[in-house]
Amino acid sequence: MKAIKTIEEIYRQMLADFGEKTGLEPREGADLSARMYALAAQVYALYVQADWVTRQAFPQTAEGRYLDCHAQLRGLERKAPVAAEGTVRLIAGEASATPRDIPQGTVCMTAGLVRFETVRPAVLPAGDVTVAVPIRALEPGAAGNVSAGAIVSMAVAPMGIAACTNPLPCAGGADGEGDGELRQRVLDTFQRLPNGANAAFYQQGALSFDQVAAATVISRPRGIGTVDVIPATLAGMPGEELLAELEKYFQERREIAVDVQVRAPEPMTVDLDIQVEAKEGWEKRQVLDGVEAAIRDWFNGRLLGRDILRAQLGHLIFGCDGVVNYKIKAPAADLTVEPDQLPRLGELNVEGLT
Repeated sequence: MKAIKTIEEIYRQMLADFGEKTGLEPREGADLSARMYALAAQVYALYVQADWVTRQAFPQTAEGRYLDCHAQLRGLERKAPVAAEGTVRLIAGEASATPRDIPQGTVCMTAGLVRFETVRPAVLPAGDVTVAVPIRALEPGAAGNVSAGAIVSMAVAPMGIAACTNPLPCAGGADGEGDGELRQRVLDTFQRLPNGANAAFYQQGALSFDQVAAATVISRPRGIGTVDVIPATLAGMPGEELLAELEKYFQERREIAVDVQVRAPEPMTVDLDIQVEAKEGWEKRQVLDGVEAAIRDWFNGRLLGRDILRAQLGHLIFGCDGVVNYKIKAPAADLTVEPDQLPRLGELNVEGLT
């Protein structure tokens, strides 16, 4: 695209054209020069506006609500943010002879005031001092993806409950879909045109759900006229509720006599053994922890059906702050992943390079 002229370039062109037509040359600071410069500024503003309008006319360059309009023309909607989920362990000060009720909506939080609430009522049985309750972040978004042990307090503790913690990380939280991700989905509809029966139709339908981070489609798994749709959330495995929603969605839209099944992916455990050398002046433990955190974040639902490539893993490690060199001891070779398999991180060992 041709570059927009600057105000100065437009002004100088106007002076040149004026001089060519009249044989006169306005002096700098004269009234006519000032008027021409003001006009040049307005012309420049029109150029900028025209350039902006042109960019909004194409999905490759449109932004914000104008990109949303392109998406709607392709049957897509921008994904809303998703709340992280996990489990909190509520701990009583002492065992009780009678059961204790834990109300739904009990709020617990991290030291950084990331708040979660219990999603269903629970009961601490008589004689027990702990009970595990499912929780969901009050504010949707990636900020709710907190590490194990991050939840440390309650807004209002239920009667008899003295402490709380999350034994496992809370996961699955995702920020609202950005322009880059939505733009790619829009462009994919042009490159892989859905026709109501092909794999693109089923994959794009699954990806239209806010919780679905990736989806694969297997054609003819049970013979002609059969389709399997395998979704994954950012946290990994989809829940039964999401699978049921997707099943209903496709049953209402499938072609006649097509057998569509929505099922969870098969987990594939991947063990990693990594050695890392820290840059001079960097604290070794800090660098190793950063690499470990990056790897754990990388193993999410977006890896559904994607091979685990040592080159990609190496690029991830080398991009971490403070890393000057690394060695991947395991896996010893690239790992092939089937379309219905979801790589899940197993044992992870990150240590100094020897």
